[in-house]
Amino acid sequence: MASRVGQKIQMTSIDELLGVPSTEGTSDIDIMMIFPFKNHPFKVLDDEKMDELVDSIKMNGVLTPVIVRPDGDRYEMISGHRRLHAAKRAGLRKIPAIVKEMQDDDAIIFMVDSNLQREEILPSEKAFSYKMKLDAMKRQGARKDLTSSLLGTKLRSDEELAQKAGESKNSIHRYIRLTELIPELLDLVDDKDLPLYTAVEMSYFAREIQKWFYEYCNENRIPKWNEVAAIRNGFKQGELTQQKLIDVLNGNMEAPSDPKKLTFTERKLNKYFPAYMTLKEREDIIISLLEKWKLEQEQ
Repeated sequence: MASRVGQKIQMTSIDELLGVPSTEGTSDIDIMMIFPFKNHPFKVLDDEKMDELVDSIKMNGVLTPVIVRPDGDRYEMISGHRRLHAAKRAGLRKIPAIVKEMQDDDAIIFMVDSNLQREEILPSEKAFSYKMKLDAMKRQGARKDLTSSLLGTKLRSDEELAQKAGESKNSIHRYIRLTELIPELLDLVDDKDLPLYTAVEMSYFAREIQKWFYEYCNENRIPKWNEVAAIRNGFKQGELTQQKLIDVLNGNMEAPSDPKKLTFTERKLNKYFPAYMTLKEREDIIISLLEKWKLEQEQ
């Protein structure tokens, strides 16, 4: 261990490292000795902001150290992929880095949290980073359950992730559903052409059918959420063909109605409605609330 470049310091808290990093324990590491984090979900783009970062590094150097962890004689990048790319473009041979020993799940959580601080994050980046972090948190929770004997209320991993990400639990799961999309549809989501809720509905279809949806989007228009939902609910596995999909979306054919029924007992409804209200009045209120909910999903 002593022969490796860089000083290894004990991992403290993620919050500490997400603030203004201290330069204590920083060493200059050969850029060619650093490789990207496995399955890194955040895109490194040569856009205008990258050009600005390159210019800044040429003038001032890399002011904020990257965070890496040792892997044999090389280093895996944890936080700082954009800075590393910009440093390469600026012609630097070395980059200031803090070397930290981390277990795999700790590294995943740290990597995701450090990148979620960025101002602009694509839906695809949220999708894969939320999934990676949630899986890591579940594995950590399972290990803690094996060793912990403390009693008390414990948040589910998805609830804990939602709180830390500033999202609802349902929103977290909607984003994670996007990881089931084919890349072409996911690009449409990133480009803000395909609405999130519509994309989530498409994610439940087999990849071949998703390709049909993409071709329709590319050649005609973007389907609405309720149209995709009607197709999903109306056709059984293996019944849907590309021509049927096109006919439904073009209005030449109606998707089969869902034969399943949803019923409410009077006892359940009495919790929400006064006794004097008729069944018709209750039904009207329920329908109006569903219409409002549907509008919110489409928006």
